[in-house]
Amino acid sequence: MCLYVEGGYQYLEIEPDGADSGVDTNVIGSRLGYQFNSIFSIEGELASGIDDGEFDYNVDEDSFDLDDNNDGDFNDLIAAFGDIGLNYLVGLYGKAEVPLTDRLDAYARAGYAYIDLDASIQTPGSATLTTIEDSEEGPAFGAGLSYDLTENVYLKGDYTYYSFEDTDTNGIMLGVGYKF
Repeated sequence: MCLYVEGGYQYLEIEPDGADSGVDTNVIGSRLGYQFNSIFSIEGELASGIDDGEFDYNVDEDSFDLDDNNDGDFNDLIAAFGDIGLNYLVGLYGKAEVPLTDRLDAYARAGYAYIDLDASIQTPGSATLTTIEDSEEGPAFGAGLSYDLTENVYLKGDYTYYSFEDTDTNGIMLGVGYKF
């Protein structure tokens, strides 16, 4: 029935396997969709990071083939830190939307996403252990609300959980949309 475009700020908490906690990253995101009827849509998502998040990382020296303290033992634990940045995230989703009032709608979406990340890990002495570029793919599920300001313009907010193999990611997006 109509084509729509959305854009806004997205907060991502990226939690790589091995990290003590998630990494906070700021993202600019956009979505393009087509609404088939009053309930069902299909939409694509494209997002890019605007800053890197920092994290603490505990790893065995043998993982990097590095004797950090020169004791001849590669089994010591390295308490390192690093940063992780989002190069891009893309996804394709099915979306179901139901009206709550004349202007307020609730929706759920499910689909598949692909993420591309850069990470660097450093020792407390600031020696870079490694720089990693990794990509993951997996299912994604979310829910949100949209509020119509006019017949064509609306505000939106949603949560999406991205289930990647080695990196679980939680996303919150606040944005604006336009219906053509």
